[in-house]
This record gives sequence, structure tokens and C-alpha cells, in this order.
Amino acid sequence: MRKQQAVWKLISDSLSADVPVMLLYVLESSGSSPGRQGFAMAVTTEGKMEGSIGGGIMEHKFVEMAKEQLSKQVQIIALRQQFHDKKAAKNQSGMICSGEQTILLYTVKAEEKGYINAIIKSIDADENGLLKLSPEGLAFSDAEAEQDFLFRMHSESDWLYEEKTGYKNHLYIIGGGHCSLALSRLMNTMDFYIHIYDNRPELNTLADNEYVQEKTLVADYSELKDMVCSGKSSYVLIMTFGYRTDDAALKALIDKDFKYMGLLGSKHKIGEMFNAYIAQGLATEERLKKIHSPVGIQIKSQTPEEIAVSIAAEIIKVKNEHLT
Repeated sequence: MRKQQAVWKLISDSLSADVPVMLLYVLESSGSSPGRQGFAMAVTTEGKMEGSIGGGIMEHKFVEMAKEQLSKQVQIIALRQQFHDKKAAKNQSGMICSGEQTILLYTVKAEEKGYINAIIKSIDADENGLLKLSPEGLAFSDAEAEQDFLFRMHSESDWLYEEKTGYKNHLYIIGGGHCSLALSRLMNTMDFYIHIYDNRPELNTLADNEYVQEKTLVADYSELKDMVCSGKSSYVLIMTFGYRTDDAALKALIDKDFKYMGLLGSKHKIGEMFNAYIAQGLATEERLKKIHSPVGIQIKSQTPEEIAVSIAAEIIKVKNEHLT
């Protein structure tokens, strides 16, 4: 979120100072494109920049293009397709990583400052909104987006881009101990809305955790059944301080559907827990196989920080499994 904020803040400040500013936006991407859908940059006529559309020689080329267009003091709105392949017949980006991306170059209008400030306010409040880009310009509302991204293009004069602004993914961490703190610190840099639950009000690692958006104290982890909802953008990680509390948390959430659910613990402990669930008819073997356990990429992690890296890597792998 901080990167998004920096882009919109530079645009707002530039408009306030009557400094021409251009928005560069990746509207679509595929393959191994370094610039992914939703990547954005702001470039001013003075050469100030925030954000990224993928880096490398391609980004440098577009920054110089933006500064050149801004110096002409004309309003432009243009789409540029880039192919990351030197064998491409045209629109070569200069990069050879394969894939392609469609980039918008747009001189932001002074009358759109209200929309820009509304985006900043919405992100500051950890809220979602709907950004629209089209040949008519830029617009923003607090309407609920049906999907994270939408891009339709019939021609360069007939296209529409919509994006759900704010956090697109929610991470629910059950347990606020040392591993939870380390994971929160790491996931905070990856634009996840993080919500921690614990039943220990005196816990120092919970009090010291300044990387999350919400902290909730529960009397018993069984309460999670009514607190954490299913969701295709929801990631749940159970890492409480013991078998009994892990068991209570998992039983509360076992029937819900999430993008990802992980359980921290030894293979032996988890095996005994799952065998008991099957024997008691609480869950099927097929259902339990959907739980990432033992959690994380297996890199023989030892410290809370190493464990956090392994878990974060697994979460990102699941989050991005649909990308080509």
C-alpha cells in the first residue's frame, strides 16, 4: 500500500503545485512480464518519480517518453503494447524475459485532483474502492468492485480498465507469538491486510506487533467460527502456543473455504490431530489434505524469521498460482 500511496501522493502534490504529471499504468500483462497488471508510476515534468511499471530499460524508455510528452504541455492518453522478446516484429521493450504488457500513458488533469485525493483517503483508511481508466480519463468511487482487475479493449479509442483499490488479500493469523510477529513484519511489505487473533491480553509479542491492521482478543478460539469468514482472497494461518489451542482454532474454521489455510506444528503432532478428526467424523481426509501442514516451504527453518520466510514463500506461491 505504501508504494501505491507514494504514486498518488506525488500526483496530488504535483497538481496542487501546477506541475504537469503523467500516470503510467500497466493495464494488462502476461507471461514473464516484469511489469504486472496494476503496476503504476507517476512522472513529473521536473523528473520526479514514484512507483514502477517493471523496471529495466523498458521503464527507463517510458520515463523519458513521459518527460518528453510533458514538456510539450499537451494532454495525452495513449496505450503502448510492449513485447519482451527481441524477435518481436514491433513494440519491442528491449527486454528478453518474454511475456508482454500494455501500458497507459496519461497526463492527469487538474480537475481530477478530487478523485486522486479520494484514492489517497480510501487507502489511508484501509478501505477498498473502484478505480476506472478509459479514453475519457480517470475516475474513482467507493463502489464495490466485482473483481480485482478488469480490462476490455476493442480499440485504442474504446477500452476500459477497472481495479479494486486498497488491499486485495487478507491474512488472518491465529496466534500472536514470536513466529506471528516475524511473519507480520514480512507480510506487511507484501500488501496483505493482516488481522491477528489471540487469547492472551498480556502477550508482549502481540503488543509489540505494529505491522498489522487489526488485533482481536478472544476468550476462546472457538469464537473464530463467527469472526473469520470464507473468502477466495482470504489466507488463514494457525500458529497458537499449543496443541489444545491449535485444535480449538482448527475446529472452528475447518468447514470454511479459504484461498489458503496453514497449520504450524510438527509432522507428528499434526498427524495425530488429523487422525483424530477423521476418526471422530469431524473432517474427511480429502478436506484435511487442503490444509498446508506442516506449513511453509520446507527449507529446514529454525528461527522465527526463517519460519516466516518459508510460510511467506508458500503463501505467495498459492496467491500467484494462476499467473502465466
